[in-house]
Amino acid sequence: MVGRIFKFFNRYFMKRRREFLKTLGLGALGISLLPFEVWAAEKEMFFQISLAEWSLHRTLRSGKMTNMDFPETARRYGIEGIEYVNQFFKDKAQDFTYLKALKQRSEDQGVKNVLIMVDGEGNMADVEKKVRDKAVENHYKWVEAAKFLGCHSIRINTAGKGTEEEMKAAAVDSLGRLSEFGKKHGIGVIVENHGNISSNGKWLSSVLSEVNMENCGSLPDFGNFYDYDRYQGVQEMMPFAKGVSAKSHDFNENGEETTIDYHRMLKIVKDAGYKGWIGIEYEGKQLSEDDGIKATKRLLEKVGKELG
Repeated sequence: MVGRIFKFFNRYFMKRRREFLKTLGLGALGISLLPFEVWAAEKEMFFQISLAEWSLHRTLRSGKMTNMDFPETARRYGIEGIEYVNQFFKDKAQDFTYLKALKQRSEDQGVKNVLIMVDGEGNMADVEKKVRDKAVENHYKWVEAAKFLGCHSIRINTAGKGTEEEMKAAAVDSLGRLSEFGKKHGIGVIVENHGNISSNGKWLSSVLSEVNMENCGSLPDFGNFYDYDRYQGVQEMMPFAKGVSAKSHDFNENGEETTIDYHRMLKIVKDAGYKGWIGIEYEGKQLSEDDGIKATKRLLEKVGKELG
């Protein structure tokens, strides 16, 4: 009898409690706001984190690791996207036995092949047409390699000789032709601010605007602005962004990058509506490559969750 009475009153008060919480707009949250607090702290980031192979360039050059080890290395950091650098498998662009094994490694580790950063294949913004023709042709094999690996793009540079206007016309020509080739393979051609004229955000954005092709875009790098305001440069490049490079060098005791305001940078990236990969590219010397990658990842995750 006592048990039945207890159950009756328990059900009664639980019902009244739910009605009371409903009137407060709290519903199923209950009296405690803890579930809301947990949800707020665990907001999803608007981007995914990838790892640029350049972050490990000293380890790779020392022979302690190879390009084939890169997918497994990224997975150990809990990173699900990888950005190759062609310097570390320069002679393998058309070696499909090698590429098949590399693709299998990435699949085995559950990581996504995001892009290939291509260097040393010629000056795409040179005023001499024969120089540009050769550079464009040299990139074809990397487009095909990127397609085979399942990447979305190759990253190229716009180096060359000439005046600003001459180099702009040259870059528009070569980028347009290479992007046409990339389009046939479903591969993007993206340009990084990578020194000289390419580190002028206004110039680079004007080039991309004139090319005006869906698969031709930018890879804004937080750090590769020298005599140019980095925040302005990223903002100018973001309308064309198909990737973002989170450059890092040194960190303070609070885990903040000492030369780049990541809060400000990521706010610019988010406000542009970007929702793709952001690649860790640690270049510092104060920390080891291992610690630098981890520090950059922590900072990206911290700011990413704050911005939601």
